[in-house]
Amino acid sequence: MCSRRTDSRTLPTLVAVAALLAALWAAAATASAATLVPPKPRVFLGVSDKGTAEEFYEFADLVGKRPPLLETFHPWGNSLNQAYERWRETAVRPILHISTFDDQTLAELITPRQIALGGGDDYLLQLNDFFAKRALRAYIRPLGEPNRCLNPYSAVDCDGNQKGGDHTTYWYKQAFRRIYTIVRGGGDLTAINAILAEIGLPPVNRTKGEPPKSLPPALVAFVWSPLPAGSPRVRGNWPGNYWPGARWVDWVGTDFYSQYAHWRDLNRFFYQPRWRRKPFALTELAVAGEDDPRFIKRLVAWTVKRSRVRMFVYYRGFGTDADNPYQLGYYPRTTNTLRRKIRRPSFPPYAWAHAGLAPALPTKAEKRAKEQAEKEAEAAAE
Repeated sequence: MCSRRTDSRTLPTLVAVAALLAALWAAAATASAATLVPPKPRVFLGVSDKGTAEEFYEFADLVGKRPPLLETFHPWGNSLNQAYERWRETAVRPILHISTFDDQTLAELITPRQIALGGGDDYLLQLNDFFAKRALRAYIRPLGEPNRCLNPYSAVDCDGNQKGGDHTTYWYKQAFRRIYTIVRGGGDLTAINAILAEIGLPPVNRTKGEPPKSLPPALVAFVWSPLPAGSPRVRGNWPGNYWPGARWVDWVGTDFYSQYAHWRDLNRFFYQPRWRRKPFALTELAVAGEDDPRFIKRLVAWTVKRSRVRMFVYYRGFGTDADNPYQLGYYPRTTNTLRRKIRRPSFPPYAWAHAGLAPALPTKAEKRAKEQAEKEAEAAAE
């Protein structure tokens, strides 16, 4: 068993092992620094974030191995502080999925066109600063499943009609490119604005304070992840309609569930020529509705036979009651099959660099002391 107590007691040793692995994998890591791909033939196992470290360890207990990745689902503009503490406590490399749904009201917080034209730049600058300042390696998954009609940023409604206006595939692609450019950073403001201008977008638009002189490089990799076929399956809602272009995508991913196990769609998507050279992620996978060990057995086999597949993230839904069909514990045969299949060493328990090695957030007292020191320094300068 991979209990929380055991993890806590052995964490210093495991961190030391991670440091040794970092040295051993240095050459491969350098080559894939931009995409954060694990060295071959390793596949990063992940699990969705349910809001507490305890639930992360519960999953590790169930499957007999701790996942090196934790996927956190956040609405646009949400603070990362609480998530960051979970990432540090569990010593994971985060995947941050960004949606435009309000968690409480389900209202749309910002449209793809508004993002593309700079209406959300304050948040993008915040993300760039957060990840760059901490040198925190992470995967950013903006606006996943764009061809699922229930998502507000989809270009198609559930009747199969094009939404138009702020919600077209053009604006989705432009929004994705803007997110990538600003959050990735890595240049002075003139250079960043030149990239935006090149694709027909306005310059960085900071409304809270002066615009930054430069954007530091953030060690993040971007994951583009539509469904393998449209929902609904209508013209204009296929994955390729939402493709931002190879320049703006580090990983290609998709979601695959036992209730919708359309293997032909998965293979067609995987081998699509436009993105067949990108590392591939199963950004969400799960059994739901009934115990289905054959689905897991087949999906793991599908993964290990394809060297491009380097990420395998189990989705657990939200909540703890019977209304959540994605809880792995409901399906004992599926659980046992997953335990057996991920025993192989190609599923490592840690990423070579992770949030467990990152600095803690400053306490309120430390923030106040810093602010006071800055005020005194300004007063002395005057």
